[in-house]
Amino acid sequence: MSQPVRPGSRHLPPDLVIMYEDRDVLVVDKPAGMLTMATDTEKVRTAYFALTDYVRKGNPKSRSRLFIVHRLDRDTSGIVLFARTEAAKRALQDGWVGTTKEYLAVVHGTMDRPGGTAISYLVESGVHKVYATRDTSAGKLAQTAWRVVQTRGEYSLLEIALLTGRKHQIRVQMADLGHAVVGDRKYGVKDGFPRLALHARSITFVHPFSGQGMTVAAPVPEVFTRLVGRIETEVSKA
Repeated sequence: MSQPVRPGSRHLPPDLVIMYEDRDVLVVDKPAGMLTMATDTEKVRTAYFALTDYVRKGNPKSRSRLFIVHRLDRDTSGIVLFARTEAAKRALQDGWVGTTKEYLAVVHGTMDRPGGTAISYLVESGVHKVYATRDTSAGKLAQTAWRVVQTRGEYSLLEIALLTGRKHQIRVQMADLGHAVVGDRKYGVKDGFPRLALHARSITFVHPFSGQGMTVAAPVPEVFTRLVGRIETEVSKA
């Protein structure tokens, strides 16, 4: 297995950093504001587009390919896992139930306990906005485990584990608890923070061919320290 790739490449935008790469998998730290893959309105500024150019070394005629294993919202920064081969993609997705992802979020307010699990049912409206309900027949079960890492003033830094994977799950459930993620213009308040304070800190998965358990982590964004100060508590086992 190869070692983590040095940041920077002439075939990559400077804010997209490869954290680990070998012949089967590619793990990157995606910046906030970048799509994972193309949409009807954005085809180029995506992690997939940039990384495809990277694996092709800038040669559009190259047959080298990249395969999307999972997505991360445009506004969320952090770890995204890609496969270098179709066989690796199938193996990773077949074993996805054993994959765990940990997030960091800065939320408004002070939590009333050191940790807990948010449980609700999520429904997507016709305008692509998700809301939480306790009606078991109306939506899909969503469970989010969280613990307080540290608090400063009116903000709390949380470590979050997704127990289910629903659209906008963390953002909706934190807002439903009365502690919206800072910078969340869709589900929170207009607080003037320049980005969503939500970061996919790490991913733990079984390598598709070696069978080795792997954890790859991304550094905490420096902008988080504006809200909660220097982060002294260990936030990941990675």
